[in-house]
Amino acid sequence: RLFWLLRVVVSLFVGAVVLTIQFTRDWESGWVTANTSYKSFSRALVNADIGLHVGLAGVNVTLVGNPVNQVNETIDYNENFAWGFGADYDHSYSEGLDKGLPSPILYMAEKFTTRSPCGMHRQYRTSGHYASLTLWMAFCTWLISILLFSMPVLLYGGYMLLLTAALMLFSLLFFFTARNTPKCPIQFGPAALTTDYGGSFWLTLATG
Repeated sequence: RLFWLLRVVVSLFVGAVVLTIQFTRDWESGWVTANTSYKSFSRALVNADIGLHVGLAGVNVTLVGNPVNQVNETIDYNENFAWGFGADYDHSYSEGLDKGLPSPILYMAEKFTTRSPCGMHRQYRTSGHYASLTLWMAFCTWLISILLFSMPVLLYGGYMLLLTAALMLFSLLFFFTARNTPKCPIQFGPAALTTDYGGSFWLTLATG
């Protein structure tokens, strides 16, 4: 009975991880605290924590002032720019321009547009699509393993669970290819924003 309970818990955990990490935004993350211009055509400087979070389906940019209330405004932004299936990243960026988002957010979002000379849009979008596809395949093999375990066909259920783990590791490989390509520097005066693998990447690795 203990073995059965452990098998159920592990299987449910794997399935929950595979499904959840599809939609998280912290496969790659970075923060920097900097004094930076706040809006275009303005000389006002603000001190803020600036965050960049890359997921499989887009980029999330955060801007939080230190303190939050500066230049007669509340500086607390959390903006998402998607490039997933059916999403138009450049259109999302154009909407950000129309809304008059702060300069640090637009500066980082511009790095991932299709027109940017950095070329990061193609790198991350392609690797994100392949990683996402691989994870959906892993979710399917996980469902098959649950079905086989319930029949019970333990041996083949175990094989399907191993295949699920292998597909999860392949998704990391796809994302790794984008993470280790040359990137444009993200600079705010003397402060540079650098990124590293985020929680979703390490959770996928540990689960796989």
